Amino acid sequence: MNFFLAALGVLGVASSGPLIAATLGATSVSALAIAFWRNAIGAAVMAGPVLVRDPRQFSRVTGNEFRWSLAAAVALALHFACFITSLQLTSVAAATALVCLQSGWIAVFQLFRGVRHRWQVLAGLGIAFGGVIAITGFDMGTSPDALLGDLLALAGGALAGIYTLAGGKARQTMGTGVYTTLCYGMCAAVVAVLALVSQQPLAGFEAAGWLGILAITVCAQLIGHTAFNHLLATMSPLLVSMIILLEIPGAALLAAAFLAEKLPAGTYAGLGLILVGLAVVVLGQRSSRSARRDAARLAELGTD
Repeated sequence: MNFFLAALGVLGVASSGPLIAATLGATSVSALAIAFWRNAIGAAVMAGPVLVRDPRQFSRVTGNEFRWSLAAAVALALHFACFITSLQLTSVAAATALVCLQSGWIAVFQLFRGVRHRWQVLAGLGIAFGGVIAITGFDMGTSPDALLGDLLALAGGALAGIYTLAGGKARQTMGTGVYTTLCYGMCAAVVAVLALVSQQPLAGFEAAGWLGILAITVCAQLIGHTAFNHLLATMSPLLVSMIILLEIPGAALLAAAFLAEKLPAGTYAGLGLILVGLAVVVLGQRSSRSARRDAARLAELGTD
């Protein structure tokens, strides 16, 4: 059963990039509309069990919990804006790999906060960011749009790291249902403001567009991340974190199969370097209790 759930989880999160790219390319759906409805639906789904069991949990949210949840929501909204837009400019495989540097960015942020990592973590970061240089170097020779897409995906990964760290602070005293409802709901509100400023529509799409939004929400969020959340109860966070890294080759394979995406050999080499580097980062943190907790939150608070 665990093997089945792991495979289902990888397929769910890996489908995010290809589904978003296909929806943006074939319908009139805007990038921010996908981010808005995914979070709005997610908030509604997560609120249901809390409202049934104990709706008073929402009134017990403290000011500190609310502030950390708001910080996470703003970072998540900007993450989605960067990542989904990047899929319109660069390849699905490159955008997915670059945004998956989330765990690497967390290690970097911890370095600035004075956390001392093992040498394996630093080596893994070097390998992963070597893959970034390889991907952006090849895309620079392809087109300015592709390079801009890479940079947006890279920023999306950093914002996902901020979202995870802020969410971890909030989750120290908040339950999953209350936190995710609050965070996703506020994220949807922030995205709505961004859509209003940028004049991107949030409704009025054709049936195929709404079907794409629903597929992205169900496959990536409700199936993919729910499977990983369940696995955290039966498998080690380290192993779950390693399994999640399969999103990188998974997205590349799905994009190649269903979107006929073909990339230069150097770009695939960059994808491989990022995958290996992130695996070394995760394994290098295996003796740290705080790193294991961060790995668990990374899976539980998954973004894409």
